[in-house]
Amino acid sequence: MGDQDELAQRFESERSHLRAVAYRMLGSLSEADDAVQEAWLRLSRADVSEVEDLAAWLRTVVARLCLDMLRSRKSRREDPAGQQVPDRFVADVTGSDPENEALLADSVGRALLVVLDRLVPVERIVFVLHDMFAVPFSEIAPIVGRTPVATKKVASRARLRVQGVESISRADLGVHRHIVEAFLAASRSGDLNALLAVLAPDVVRTADPAALPAGAATVARGARAVVEGVMAFGRRARFAEAALVDGAVGVIVAPRGRLLLALTFAIEDDRIAEYEVIADPVRLSELDLAVLAK
Repeated sequence: MGDQDELAQRFESERSHLRAVAYRMLGSLSEADDAVQEAWLRLSRADVSEVEDLAAWLRTVVARLCLDMLRSRKSRREDPAGQQVPDRFVADVTGSDPENEALLADSVGRALLVVLDRLVPVERIVFVLHDMFAVPFSEIAPIVGRTPVATKKVASRARLRVQGVESISRADLGVHRHIVEAFLAASRSGDLNALLAVLAPDVVRTADPAALPAGAATVARGARAVVEGVMAFGRRARFAEAALVDGAVGVIVAPRGRLLLALTFAIEDDRIAEYEVIADPVRLSELDLAVLAK
């Protein structure tokens, strides 16, 4: 076996790890695969005879490529998820998306992918490497051009943004999470009785027009009227996940981690008294989103 064949084998043994790192950094499977492939091309042209830790060398190459891609994306003022498209114009998200990317989004967490998209490039790289893959700051610092101490501060700032700031007590947070997750479970299964159990009789639902079928009313009042809309929401609920939305328990709908809708809730006496469906791209971009701790 030649040296190049042996190098190729060693690279293949690291491919899945590199792909996982790149996907979390970029939130796009195709871009992650591009970064990994470019890392192979650089490896195949490099003299690695004195490289002691090939896995760390490859991870560094991929991280730098991802950082450049994130910066380029930001400079072009691109949304990493692409232009926000009202859900009713998305013909079939399951049919058009690669199955393995949907599985990846599920394994990482849709809310986490959405929140990671809100970080600046350096914060995202540092958070992914340190908090998700336990890479030491001494190894991350040269990648982002900072000292280890400064890199640690970047990680702390990113962590606060990912975790968010809760606007309700921990006790209420747990109760509200239970109610919202029950709402989601009933929406997915189409369980009418379970939905009525979590909705107040006089519940009010408001929605951006982009979230509704053409001509539908933006306001629905009363549990029975609201349930009809929830039934229509059911097919989207498979892409939904509870998250912190402006400091309270809400829901994001994010196929492959691409934010399409957000739901905010007002909960009174352990029932949903009011909720809003936000689909307008500008309003979505202004929301303070964070991941709910397990």
